[in-house]
Amino acid sequence: MINLAADTTKHVRKNLLILIALCGTAFSVSAQQKTYLELLANQPKWVDSVFNRLNRRERIAQLFFVRAHTNLGKKYTDSVGQVIKKEQLGGVIFFQGGPGRQVLATNAYQKLSRVPLIVANDGEWGLGMRLDSTISYPYQMTLGAIQNKELLYKMGLEVAKDYKRMGMQMNLAPDADINNNPKNPVINYRSFGENKYNVATKVAAYMKGMQDGGLLTTLKHFPGHGDTDVDSHYDLPQLTFSATRLDTLEMYPFKELIKQGAAGVMIAHMNIPSLDATPNLPSTLSKPIVTGILKQKLGFKGLIISDAMDMKGVVKYFKDGEADLMGIIAGNDIIELSENSDRAIKLVRKAVRQDRVSMAEIDQSVRKILTAKYWAGLAKRDTVVTQGVVAGVNRNSSNALVQELANASVTLLKGKDYIKRLIPIRRTAIISIGVPSVTTFQKEVSKGYYNSVYYVLDKDASAAQISNIAREIGAFDQVIVGIHDSRSRPANGILLNAGVKNFIKELSAKNAVFALFANPYNLAGLSGLENSKGLVVAYQKEDFMQISAAAVINNRLVPTGKLPVSVAPFYKFGEGL
Repeated sequence: MINLAADTTKHVRKNLLILIALCGTAFSVSAQQKTYLELLANQPKWVDSVFNRLNRRERIAQLFFVRAHTNLGKKYTDSVGQVIKKEQLGGVIFFQGGPGRQVLATNAYQKLSRVPLIVANDGEWGLGMRLDSTISYPYQMTLGAIQNKELLYKMGLEVAKDYKRMGMQMNLAPDADINNNPKNPVINYRSFGENKYNVATKVAAYMKGMQDGGLLTTLKHFPGHGDTDVDSHYDLPQLTFSATRLDTLEMYPFKELIKQGAAGVMIAHMNIPSLDATPNLPSTLSKPIVTGILKQKLGFKGLIISDAMDMKGVVKYFKDGEADLMGIIAGNDIIELSENSDRAIKLVRKAVRQDRVSMAEIDQSVRKILTAKYWAGLAKRDTVVTQGVVAGVNRNSSNALVQELANASVTLLKGKDYIKRLIPIRRTAIISIGVPSVTTFQKEVSKGYYNSVYYVLDKDASAAQISNIAREIGAFDQVIVGIHDSRSRPANGILLNAGVKNFIKELSAKNAVFALFANPYNLAGLSGLENSKGLVVAYQKEDFMQISAAAVINNRLVPTGKLPVSVAPFYKFGEGL
């Protein structure tokens, strides 16, 4: 006879055990989904266990992150490994190289470190900012033109996937600077633009995408590097603005993003008398700025990271390791790229003995770093899979998103109706200026204009070459022109000689449509474009931007981008038809 009561009891127990297991799994997933800041408020046991195993010197060493490259040969790569093995530092920051070589170096460096290293690099536009054979997303100036912030969130998720595939845990990005100085030599196209609200919104979307993807992020460069005309890599910029101006403008994106859960903030190397009157003192080394404003006034609880400590902007006045020590006294948790970390660690130990810096404050930074390592998954030792790494960071979905971002950014400033009236069968001259050979833009435009001829005019074209093209295109019904920046980065001062610029001015007075594949600030130096029949701004030279601009001129793409900066005297922030 079957005992139904016993069978029912067994069934209930089984279901209860399954439910408990599922609850446990759900709890585990929930715990993993905690943000870094939430985890910091309730630090895991792993942090205590690691912290308690470290002596004083080892704890101080956790604050230092060393530079690494994989394009400088085996001897250099091995020398970085020797530093990591000897000094047991907290992290490594990779610069130029390739994905395969970097993964091999990462695995080697992690084996040499008793506490797992945070592996980082600068990826403002993804891995392609530093590594060959990887994807470069559009620059932040280009992204500043996009009206759909969800696309930037998706980009953040994709970048996080790339980093995790490479065995990296931290991106020293995004850039939260407001580029309110068109002549800025160091930020410029790295900024989302000149408007503080637009910058804060776009940075938030990109940052949240990366953080939701499991990547530590770093807002830079606090309190705001957008209104300088000096590059802090080479000298110390000075900001002479009032504390009120800095608080309401430059700091605005940082304040908003701190409220929205930013994991990290990088401090700029700038002298700011209104915030700290100490002569020649970089903000990185200023306790009133790092601790007084960022930690206490703004209530930031996350990781505070110095800008590179081998830059002239910080070591010009504070030499022989003093900058590293002062950076820690000021309140930085991570000192990146010390000129000599072994020397710096010794200086910090001496300063602790002399009561110049509190070991309790250093310990607090160590715990923040260890918690970041736990949050990023480093509590579980793992080897990065080397096989298929290049394919792993060149996904079709990522390439599709790059084109989607380009399509959403392209901005039409003039000629909406005129472009609509262009006729596909009419004789059309398609000119690319500033390049030595036929471009993707020309090939794409010709798909919509069947009776077309290509012309190419180099940036240094002679008067005779210009004259020949000017004479020939007189017989054409329609003229479409691409202006291309030939440099690796879209800076100001596009390299076109006076004759070429004058040719652009002459074409502008005729029935020509233009697409600018360059930094939008270059509009100010290309006289006459304001009078053209049509003007498309495509922000940078890459093929994906050329495809998007061609699609607008072929009437296959409705442009939705808005200008992220003002360009005197004709173009204002937010313009776009």
